[in-house]
Amino acid sequence: MKRKQHLLLFLSTMFFLGSAATMQAAPTKTLDIYFIDVEGGAATLIVTPLGESLLIDSGFPGERDSSRIAHVAKDVAGLTQIDHYLTTHWHRDHVGGIPELAKLIPVRHFYDHGLPATVAADMAPETIEAYRQTVQGKSVALKPGDIIKVRPAVKYLPPLQIRVLAANGIVQGEKPGAPQIKPCGPKFEPRPEDKTDNVNSVGILLTFGGFKFFDGGDLTWNIEDRLVCPKNLIGAVDVFQVDHHGTDPSNNPELIRALKPRVAIIDNGPRKGADARPFASLKSVPEIEAIYQLHRNVRTTEKENAPPEFVANDEEACKGEFIKLSVAANGKSYTVAIPAKNISRSYQVR
Repeated sequence: MKRKQHLLLFLSTMFFLGSAATMQAAPTKTLDIYFIDVEGGAATLIVTPLGESLLIDSGFPGERDSSRIAHVAKDVAGLTQIDHYLTTHWHRDHVGGIPELAKLIPVRHFYDHGLPATVAADMAPETIEAYRQTVQGKSVALKPGDIIKVRPAVKYLPPLQIRVLAANGIVQGEKPGAPQIKPCGPKFEPRPEDKTDNVNSVGILLTFGGFKFFDGGDLTWNIEDRLVCPKNLIGAVDVFQVDHHGTDPSNNPELIRALKPRVAIIDNGPRKGADARPFASLKSVPEIEAIYQLHRNVRTTEKENAPPEFVANDEEACKGEFIKLSVAANGKSYTVAIPAKNISRSYQVR
């Protein structure tokens, strides 16, 4: 009898240990978002818990930005390829780096809002042509409502979705040709119609469990208003990559109040972006717990910059330090870190 009891106890212990080992072996990787310093351009690298990658924008032409992006992708994130690359719009500080980057690391899929039939005055013809040569006709033109497909979540991870909410000057639910200025709400204050390609930026909403992240590229004032009025298409978010590097033509206070972000991250340069008016609008939102900047704005005062512990690069002549955001595998909390300063802060998903 005792021998049988010992055997049952042994088998139960082995089953428990085996189950525990199985649970420990299940991947618990985070969703990581890297805000790479391209000094006033944009380059945001998203790596899913399953290791799939999406790079949004690629900074300026030349070796500097492509090398910085490749370093973060390969040496920091451990990637061997970029699975998806999205150009939000055709300005050289967003699309310029991809031809050189594609020589440093393979890029599998390309997305944009459609190659221009004619190159407008605010675009650089040589940059557009370099992109054409890089994609070789294989880019996908996105429209509002599209989903950028990534590998479906496995049972131990919450669902992850990347949805397009704006592209080509329209927002989800509108028909092509919708007027840029559409009166809405008691506090409606339009700006003059934007004739640049900023207005055509692809804006995406990433959700991972309860976590929400919005990146609107360089969307400007009037389109921002239509994203949140008459219906808030975005909803309250956890993290807001501040539109258009935090410049004044963008960051409509109506948008910022509707997003109610807990954390705002500005991909500015030392002399571009993080303008005083948008910075004040962000600070006025009671839900915001922290504002991060890739660079200290050397044109404004200390009070119009984030505290030093929330700024990746303090000096104008910098090494191009990045900001890293990591969302827990359960999608319920996240950290924002500046590795170069050994600083990390944790936040709860709303």
